[in-house]
Amino acid sequence: MYDETKRTRTAVDTPRRAAGDDAADDIPAREPETGPEPERKRSGWRRWAMDTRPLRHPAFRRLWTSTTITAVGSQLTAVAVPKQVFDITGSSAWVGYASFAGLVPLVVFALWGGAVADSVDRRKLLLVTNAGIAVTSLLFWVQAALGMESVWLLMVLLALQQALFGMNAPARSASIARLVPASELPAANALGSTVAQTGMVVGPLLAGALIPVIGLPELYLVDSLALCAAVWAVWKLPALPPLHGSGEGEGKRRAGWREVAAGFRYIAASQVLLLSFLADVIAMVLGMPRALFPQLAAGTYASYGEGFALGLLFAAIPFGAVAGGLLSGTFSRARRHGLMVIGSVVVWGLAVAGFGLSGSLWWAVAFLAVGGVADMVSMVFRGAILQSVATDDMRGRMQGVFTVVVAGGPRLADLFHGTAGSVFGTRTAVTAGGLLVVVAMLALAVAMPALRRYRI
Repeated sequence: MYDETKRTRTAVDTPRRAAGDDAADDIPAREPETGPEPERKRSGWRRWAMDTRPLRHPAFRRLWTSTTITAVGSQLTAVAVPKQVFDITGSSAWVGYASFAGLVPLVVFALWGGAVADSVDRRKLLLVTNAGIAVTSLLFWVQAALGMESVWLLMVLLALQQALFGMNAPARSASIARLVPASELPAANALGSTVAQTGMVVGPLLAGALIPVIGLPELYLVDSLALCAAVWAVWKLPALPPLHGSGEGEGKRRAGWREVAAGFRYIAASQVLLLSFLADVIAMVLGMPRALFPQLAAGTYASYGEGFALGLLFAAIPFGAVAGGLLSGTFSRARRHGLMVIGSVVVWGLAVAGFGLSGSLWWAVAFLAVGGVADMVSMVFRGAILQSVATDDMRGRMQGVFTVVVAGGPRLADLFHGTAGSVFGTRTAVTAGGLLVVVAMLALAVAMPALRRYRI
């Protein structure tokens, strides 16, 4: 995004700073240069460990801090909603239906939000959407504290929250390339993913421990307070208006459905990019069994303690992802990005199938953790493929589609697995889903070789 030794900023390159920003690194510059840059050799354990160079830049550090603050709190709500739905209905199918209720607004507003993120100041969009998400978490607390026990109200609030998340995520992800040099983009993405996954480990464990102590409503309240802190961190970001000369012409950019359609045409023009999205759809829709976690915790693993088992199941995948992120030096230098995506999806499917066959909670957690490592590897290389293709005037829309795939796929999986678990049994549904992932991914790799041949 900027090269401090080779480039200088001009008046055109430099948008106005947000109030309170005092570091030169806070000023976003124009489109990053994409040419290869020499990498410093790292010795010993540093070759294995995560690269933290992006944290030297104050603006990125603030964005990363806002992610860190909300990572744990948001996962308290992610556990509380399905738990509350299951407590009210006693049905895993209803857990799946409730999750699916958030899918349509997520899809619509992520796609449209990506176009909006390409046309407005991304900092302002982040402020509005973060504040809105905090309000919805507060409403979750109110309904739980009043003991309303309405699944339909929960579904409405979840739909509203997912609409706001759909607007927020593309702007957040698209902003990263404006805050760090191009050579540090993989490291910045790994930092963000790892802290988010860390929250997905700590949050469920805290939720499982806190529900018997403080009760379910207070989990929503903690999330609301954390989101307020995140709004402050976003407020300290520099302005992130659209860059000049990005191919949109002079004047204010549009953010309509024509622009959304242009984003899909952009994806269709790159077969590798399209296949990378399809790989994640296969992995998540067919192989994400989280809708069955409450039933498995209450039945198959009840002897371990329902709350304890539920927390471990929700935390196992992100725990593996965190381990993979912390040791990302072991795979981040691979050049065959397409093969890394294919291989990681196949490992994910095998790990899910192993989880389905596990009678012991500890074996179940181990298989899910292996799946989490595979998911992190897939995420890193799919993100690298996206970043190598998209320019700044398309990043919001690309990240909008990315958000739909990453967040929408598991919600389709909730419906799929919740229904299949009610019909065929939980362990059968999980095992079959994992095996379907392996078969579908290998079939796609054979039928369309562009992904497996892709390398940098």
